[in-house]
Amino acid sequence: MKQFFSFVKKEFHHILRDPRTMLILLGMPIAQIIIFGFALTNEVKNSKIAVLDNSKDVATTALIQQINSSRYFDIEKSLTDYKSIDAEFKTGKIKMVIVFPQGFNEDLQHFNKAQVQLIADASDPNVANTLANYATAIIMDYQNRITDDRKLPYTIHTEIQMLYNPQLMGAYSFVPGVMAMVLMLVCTMMTAITIVREKETGTMEVLLVSPVQPLKIVIAKAVPYLLLSMVNIMSILMLSVFVLGVPINGSLLLLIAVSILFTLTSLALGLLISSVTASQQAAMFISLVGLFLPTVMLSGFMFPIENMPLPLRIISNVVPAKWFYTIVKSVMIKGVGFSLIWKEVLVLTGMMLFFLVLSIKKFKIRLA
Repeated sequence: MKQFFSFVKKEFHHILRDPRTMLILLGMPIAQIIIFGFALTNEVKNSKIAVLDNSKDVATTALIQQINSSRYFDIEKSLTDYKSIDAEFKTGKIKMVIVFPQGFNEDLQHFNKAQVQLIADASDPNVANTLANYATAIIMDYQNRITDDRKLPYTIHTEIQMLYNPQLMGAYSFVPGVMAMVLMLVCTMMTAITIVREKETGTMEVLLVSPVQPLKIVIAKAVPYLLLSMVNIMSILMLSVFVLGVPINGSLLLLIAVSILFTLTSLALGLLISSVTASQQAAMFISLVGLFLPTVMLSGFMFPIENMPLPLRIISNVVPAKWFYTIVKSVMIKGVGFSLIWKEVLVLTGMMLFFLVLSIKKFKIRLA
């Protein structure tokens, strides 16, 4: 029995002396419960909306204040005309627009009924439907509060309009998210094991004594996966259009170009992982565990980022899939041009260059 406890003690010493093991055993559960606890929710909060108030009377002012005071909405902008609604939606910042017609309070007082229009961005159908339900509930609460004990109650009708996806098809949100997830995981995971495989099989020595520069070796590793990823891009787009019925409302060339840029970013990240790891198992572990959860949880694909606390929203900015998901949804579903997505394209370009330069610097020209 004493020998058994000696072995247990020895194993504890091994674990406590290895900071990476301690991080996995104690740090990972804490990180996962925090991320899942704050991100895994069907509730939509802090959604940015705009208001077009053509009446500007007592009733609309009180109703706007009640909507803005709820935790579900943040009124980002007050619009002046109906034509500006589509332009606001295409910026991607506004999730819904509430339109009050002229004479809202007058109709309510004289005819005991009025109308409100809710226009939602249905490129994400779940969020659009949830926001419309929240707004309707707030309007109904206001209606009940002002009705009091009147014999003829006030009635506020809400007209709901879903832009870009009137049928509320889930594929409109599913396709951009799957594109981001597939390209990120496949490209990164495949390239992450390329240089490591050379180290483990012993062929890296042949490459290092050759006259080929490290830059060319690194780029040569990525070229085959880039070509195969272009095939994946075309197959995903064809399946989306002809099988799932998701239209490409924007420029096809712009969509393909941005997809190639995101592929290059993923390949550069995979090469960086491959350069800093010593085994294929470690490279695959980092690619799967280290990238799968952030891609799914923090890209906006599964859960709205605005629901999350500020630290997670800040962390989401370093997830390449977040920017690509925004671009694909804007170009493919909303039909926007380069002028409205240039910031996201610039971020992806910067990430791609950063990962590529870092992977070249980390590439060891001598074997230990």
